[in-house]
Amino acid sequence: MGTRLRYRRRPDRPVTAVRLDLDIDGFSFRKWGDVQWCKRGDWLVDNEGDVYTVDADVFVRTYRKTGPGTFVKGTAVWAEAATSPGRVVTKEGSTNYETGDYIVSNNEDGTDAYAIGKVKFESMYERDK
Repeated sequence: MGTRLRYRRRPDRPVTAVRLDLDIDGFSFRKWGDVQWCKRGDWLVDNEGDVYTVDADVFVRTYRKTGPGTFVKGTAVWAEAATSPGRVVTKEGSTNYETGDYIVSNNEDGTDAYAIGKVKFESMYERDK
């Protein structure tokens, strides 16, 4: 891996989200090359057509409301470009990535990680000063 640097989501790139506050045990779905798992209270996110779930605690801690059903990630993330293909374990399952994609962490120590393709990451995030 490369060097982990601090980034912020561009404020003009909100997501649409709804909390799955239903009487359900959860459900599974296929995404990012693996089976993902969602549970009651998690958030269903539409990120410019890319739809996925986010753990309830993570969403509340990292996103802020910008309007009815819209949110922007308000906390910094730490990211580094992958130097080889691989897989990162996430709270929902795991994500496969390719060389050059970004391994992104909600925590500075690299925990609570996920992967985002290079082009998408660079369009949504900017270096935090």
